[in-house]
This record gives sequence, C-alpha cells and structure tokens, in this order.
Amino acid sequence: MAKLYLVPTPIGNLGDMTFRAVEVLKSVNVILAEDTRVSGILLKHYEIDTPMQSYHQHNEHSMTESVVKQIKRGRETAIITDAGTPGISDPGFLLSRACAAEGVEIQCLPGATAFVPALVNSGLPNDKFVFEGFLPAKKGRQKRLKALSSEDRTMIFYESPYKILKTLQQFTEHFGSDREVSISREISKIYEETLHGTLDEMIAHFDIKKPKGEFVIVLAGSGVKV
Repeated sequence: MAKLYLVPTPIGNLGDMTFRAVEVLKSVNVILAEDTRVSGILLKHYEIDTPMQSYHQHNEHSMTESVVKQIKRGRETAIITDAGTPGISDPGFLLSRACAAEGVEIQCLPGATAFVPALVNSGLPNDKFVFEGFLPAKKGRQKRLKALSSEDRTMIFYESPYKILKTLQQFTEHFGSDREVSISREISKIYEETLHGTLDEMIAHFDIKKPKGEFVIVLAGSGVKV
C-alpha cells in the first residue's frame, strides 16, 4: 500500500527546504497543494515536475475520502501547504486522520514550523508550552481567552497584520497589561524581527508602526516573571 507524506515547506527562505523533502516530492505520484500557484514557485526552484492537485480548506472535506481511496490503490501522495508543516493551522489534519482510520501509513517529515523558532527566540520558558494557533475569529473567542487566563504555560498564537493590534488589546483585558510577550514576524525572511516587552509596550509600538507580515505571539504564562 502507498503512503501519505506530510512535507513541510519553507516559511520564508527557500534554502530551508530539506534534501529529503525534495526527494520525496520528486518520487511521489501526486502532490496535494494548498495553492498550486504558490507551490509552483517552490517546485520550479527545485526542479520538481510531479503533478499537483489543489487541496485546501474549501475542498478538503469533499476530497479527503477519494484521496484516501487513491492512496490505498497505490498512488503515492504528498501534501504540502503554502508554508510550514501541513496540519499546523493549515490543511492536513483531516487527511491524516482519515488515513490513520483506514490503516494507511503516514510519514511526516521534519521541517519548518513558524512557532518553534519564535518560541526559542522569545526568552520565555519553553520547557512546557501550549500552541493555540489562530484564535476563533468571533464565536468562542472571548470564551477561549477567558479559559486561558489562568494558563501557567507559555502560550503561542498566530495572527495576521490586520488583527494583531486588536488581539493584543484583548490580551490586556484577560491577561493584564504588564504580561510579558515576545512577537516575531517574517521568520527566516529578509525583514525578520522579534520584539520583547509587555503587552502595553507592544500595543504602543504597533500604534506607531503599522504591522506588516505574519506574526507569532509568544505570551508568558500566569505567574511567570522574566
């Protein structure tokens, strides 16, 4: 029986692609890509001519069953996203769960994930942490923040440049304005930057400087003093 490969792709610098990732993408029968236009740039760079098929959050529910059937029939399949590791705040979870339920072998290659360097760079405790990814956009958002208000582990969130200021302001309501935070953006890219300070200080910073790029917020847990 064929396998499903979850293949991480660079989150910025194309040089972060591993040799094994390139080998796997060249060897499989098909590559499921979140956005074939974005992935096409990466595949062209590494001279990978394996056929791609679009697989994203809007069609994964309808496609997953047929993809699993094709793998069971012998079609070696890899899944990639626009950046990072499939299944981490990106498509991949539904397919890996379905494959596991059907006894299909799954291999996830080691590789780029934005929250790991952000956590290590933060200076906050990283022996224990909780990854929250993107908070709910509306429904359930306040409930989730309230539930996290007593969390004593370091917390990691993803956020867009359009919502980061609002998110930081909401954090002050639930965690206090003096809570320590580290914010990384554009990890591995030319304008990579990590800022350290309190929530109030970060709000003041982004009030003056317009947020640009994709952000990883690393927030100190309850009772942590840095």
